[in-house]
Amino acid sequence: MSRRALPYLIAMNLLDRITIKPGRRSGKPCIRETRITVYDVLGYLAAGMTEVELLRDFPDLMHEDILACFAYAAERDRKTFVSHAA
Repeated sequence: MSRRALPYLIAMNLLDRITIKPGRRSGKPCIRETRITVYDVLGYLAAGMTEVELLRDFPDLMHEDILACFAYAAERDRKTFVSHAA
């Protein structure tokens, strides 16, 4: 296995922490079996909250859950593209 493939495989394992259920938070991607969405975590971090503060305020979260949010966002961005009209 190449060293370049390792981060991708780690990210894929982290994505197992993200669940989507129609009845939970309107079907938004949540962390494990919580009601904490990927959007919530990334929004708090983008607003300047530190990981330590986030983990303190949400005791159900783990460091790996935050990494899973980043992995989810990266994978979603990887799949996003703009189609140009001919």
